[in-house]
Amino acid sequence: MSIQNNSNNHKSNNSAYSGNSNNSIRNFLIKSDKLTINHHIHITIAVFSVLFIAMITYLVVFYCNNKSTFFSNSYNKRESVLYTQNLRGNIYGKDGELLAYSIQNEDGTQTRVYPYGGLFAHSVGFSTHGKTGVEAMQNYYLINTDNSLLQRAENRSQGNLNTCYNVTTTFDVELQQIAYDYLGNYNGAVILTEVQTGRVLVMVSKPDFDPNYIDLLWDQLTENSESSVLLNRVTQGQYPPGSTFKIITALEYFRENNTDYKKYIYNCNGFFTVDNYRINCFHGTRHGDVDFELSFAKSCNASFANIGMSLDRSNFSQTLDSLMFNRELPCPIEYTRSSLYISSDTDDYNMMQTSIGQGKTSISPYHMNLITMAIANDGVLVTPYIIDNVKGTDGAIVKDYASEEAFSLMTADEAEFLQKLMQSVVTEGTAGRLKNDIYTAAGKTGSAEYNDLGDSHAWFTGYAPAENPEVAVTIIIEAGGTGGERAVPLAKLLFDSYFERY
Repeated sequence: MSIQNNSNNHKSNNSAYSGNSNNSIRNFLIKSDKLTINHHIHITIAVFSVLFIAMITYLVVFYCNNKSTFFSNSYNKRESVLYTQNLRGNIYGKDGELLAYSIQNEDGTQTRVYPYGGLFAHSVGFSTHGKTGVEAMQNYYLINTDNSLLQRAENRSQGNLNTCYNVTTTFDVELQQIAYDYLGNYNGAVILTEVQTGRVLVMVSKPDFDPNYIDLLWDQLTENSESSVLLNRVTQGQYPPGSTFKIITALEYFRENNTDYKKYIYNCNGFFTVDNYRINCFHGTRHGDVDFELSFAKSCNASFANIGMSLDRSNFSQTLDSLMFNRELPCPIEYTRSSLYISSDTDDYNMMQTSIGQGKTSISPYHMNLITMAIANDGVLVTPYIIDNVKGTDGAIVKDYASEEAFSLMTADEAEFLQKLMQSVVTEGTAGRLKNDIYTAAGKTGSAEYNDLGDSHAWFTGYAPAENPEVAVTIIIEAGGTGGERAVPLAKLLFDSYFERY
C-alpha cells in the first residue's frame, strides 16, 4: 500500500509538474502574442505617422507653390472680401511708367485706371469680368497688402483702403507705342524679346479695346460670337506662317543632308509640279538657277516645294515635335498650341504646301518668336517672361523674376546654318530694307495666303545684331500683303529705336 501510494503521489506530482509546464508555455505564448501585436501596432502607427507628415508637408508645399492659383479660384470668396479692404496695386513698365492703378471712390469702392488706354489692352489686361494678362498673372500680389496691423487699423478708422503690392513688368513703353502706331487700323501682332534673358519688351495685339471702359464694352464684345477683339493675337492667334516656315523646312533638310546641302541647285521657272499639283512662286517670279542659300534668301516657293518632296516625312514629324508643334509652350500667359501633323501617310500635295508654310499649318507669332530666339542664341531657348519684380509698399523688392529655364531646340551647328541663311535674306533677299550702317540684322519674310484670291498676311521674324544677337522680333500684319514690303519696315523702326537707346 505504501508503495502504491508513493507511486500515486509520484504520478500526481508528475501531473502537477506537467500542468505547471503547460501553463508556463501558454503564458509565454500569450505574452509573445501580445508583444508581437504591440510591435505590429507600433509599426502601423509609425507608418501612418510618416505618411500623415508627408501628406501635410506635400499639401503645404503644393499650396505655397500654387497659392496664386488657389487665391484666384472662382470658389475662393476671400478676393471679394479683400476688395472691400485693399486698394489694388499698381502695374509699371520697365522704366517706371504707370500702366495701371486704382483710385478709391467716395463710397469706399475702387476704380481701375489704365493711363495708356488700349496700348496694353492684351498684355496688361483688365481686372473685372474675369482677369487677363498681367492683371491675372499677378492677381495674388495686386490685391494683397503688406501693411502692418497698426496701419490697417489706422486705415480702417479713417475710411481708407490698405495699399497693396506693386508689380513691375518688362514692357518698354516707347517700343510698344511704335509697334502699336505702325499697325494703325490693321489687325495683327508684334512681339519683341531679349534673346539672352527672355524679357518680353513688346507685346501688341490688334484689334484692341480700351480697358478703362471694359464694363461698358463687355456685352458688346462678348455677345458677338465672331468678335476676336479680346483675343491676344501674339499668343493665341493662329496663322499660316507662309515663307517664315521655310526656316523649319531648311532645318529638316540640313538634318538629313548636312554634308550635301552646299551641292543643292534648282532651276526655278516660276512653279513646281508633281502629278497634277502645282506650287507657284510669288507673282510667278522666275528665279532661275538657285542654290540652297539663294532659294531661302529669295523665298523661292518652287525650290522649297522641291526640297519638301525630298524630305523623310517621319523624320520631319520628329523635327516638328522638337520645335514644340502640337505641344505645350513655355508661355507666361494664356496661349494656343500651334498645329501641324506630318507622317509617313502625308500625301504629296500636303507635303508641298507644308514645305512653304501653307496648307494645314498654323502657328502663333509667339511660337515663331521662340524658334527665332533659339536660332539667334545658338540653338538655346531662354524662356520668355513679362514680370520683372514685385515690390512692397515700402518699395523693397519682395519677389524677383527671371527666365525659369533654358533648353536646346537645336544644335549649335544647326543654329549657325540657319543664322547664315537668315543673314542672306537681309543682304541679298526679301528683307533688304533692314540693311543699314548702324547694326546688322537677320530674318525671314513671309507672305501667307489666307484665301483663294491670293490675299496674304505679311510676316517677318528676325533678330539683331546678326553677329551678337540681342533682340528678336516677330510681326504679323493681317491682310498686309508681302512681308518684305509691310512687316520689315516695322522691324526696322523697332531695331532703330532699340539700338538708339540701349
